[in-house]
Amino acid sequence: MIVIFCCEPFNDKAVDAYYESEYLGAKSLGLDVCLISMEDLLLNNVSKALRSVPTVEDTEIAIYRGWMLKPYYYELLYKGLLAKNIKLINTTEEYLECHHFPNAYNHIKHRTPLSYWLDIETMNTNNLDDILDRFGEKSLIVKDYVKSRKHEWEEACFIPSAANKTQALQVIHNFIQRQGEELNGGIVLREFIHLEGITKHPISGMPLSKEYRLFFVNNKLVHRFEYWDEATYDVEDKVNMDEFLEIARGIRSNFFTIDIAKTAAGE
Repeated sequence: MIVIFCCEPFNDKAVDAYYESEYLGAKSLGLDVCLISMEDLLLNNVSKALRSVPTVEDTEIAIYRGWMLKPYYYELLYKGLLAKNIKLINTTEEYLECHHFPNAYNHIKHRTPLSYWLDIETMNTNNLDDILDRFGEKSLIVKDYVKSRKHEWEEACFIPSAANKTQALQVIHNFIQRQGEELNGGIVLREFIHLEGITKHPISGMPLSKEYRLFFVNNKLVHRFEYWDEATYDVEDKVNMDEFLEIARGIRSNFFTIDIAKTAAGE
């Protein structure tokens, strides 16, 4: 197993400082590690991006641990590594199975808040109005196909009432403007569900809730982490995992995560 990390910008000899502890941890466990240049990959210069990655004799499986990649760049990375006999654990199709929310929704819709989405290329005020009407007066959050701006909670994430369309459209507009070129796919509107609170984020003031991240390899659960480093989980919840394990068995991906959260009602 090879773990692929990003190097420091414009320094292919050093790992990105954000991932340094994980890089050192992987090495200490005897795993092979390689560095790639994110800057060169985003310039479509695959050979330069992978210049520090050796060609191996027999095909080896690798995982990528770095900054999020849009599908186009993931495909470049996948094919570039394959030319060196290194095969990422997920193909581009398997990556998108979980990375883009509309692909994942069918697997989880019976256990996740009501959600609708619009491709950014076809989105307009009329179809946004139509979706807002479907939520009535419910509170919402807005995100793109991959992530939210949750640390800009009031300005670009949380919509107190879908019925207040002036405010809702302003929050959506703020989100789109602030995402800029980082926007993935389109806009997702999700019903806001009250979760069991822990505290507020010390910097952004965003409410932090009882959430966990589940890691799966070959559709089997390998670890459960507390989601928030900024919060103290006083008691570890005893979660009945059966339904989440059943969901995981149907996901066409070899390495993925599922996030779960405890509602204020105790579910």
